[in-house]
Amino acid sequence: MDNFEKHIRDNASQFDEYKADRAKLWVTISKELENEKPKIIPLWKSPILQIAASIALLLGITGIIGLSIFSGNTVENQYMPKELVDIDMHYQNLVSYQVQLVQNHPKLSEEDKSEFLSFMEELDLEYETLRLEMRKNLDNEQVLEAIVANYKKRIELIENLLKQINDSKLPDDDYGYTL
Repeated sequence: MDNFEKHIRDNASQFDEYKADRAKLWVTISKELENEKPKIIPLWKSPILQIAASIALLLGITGIIGLSIFSGNTVENQYMPKELVDIDMHYQNLVSYQVQLVQNHPKLSEEDKSEFLSFMEELDLEYETLRLEMRKNLDNEQVLEAIVANYKKRIELIENLLKQINDSKLPDDDYGYTL
């Protein structure tokens, strides 16, 4: 035994002077245990989980919208005859190219461009009504011919406008020789 243990055994009576009241101690401990609730953070309040849920929700909504937009065109094209889909693609590309030529033409004023484009929008609206009519009556050749005529009219208008612009650029070299 070392000196410390010997000192405690010799003076044990002095240590027994203050006896702990076990009942009082237990009441105090039990009150503290009842008051202390474990800290619980619900998962839905966690900032990391909120961010992850927001991203997942955003991706889900974007996916649904994207699918509805892209699949909407394919469903529409499934009910249209192959002839119309081919004609539509050909003329749409041709018209959009020529409209770009008109929009980018340096000799046209903004007023002329806007007037021309507003007329083209009217023809676009007419095309959409023809297309809806085509969906209702798929075998109607008159509607198909009207759609083609609509595209041809748009192309003709664009070509006439571009021709007028190009003709106005030619100098008036009509001097001729008079004898």
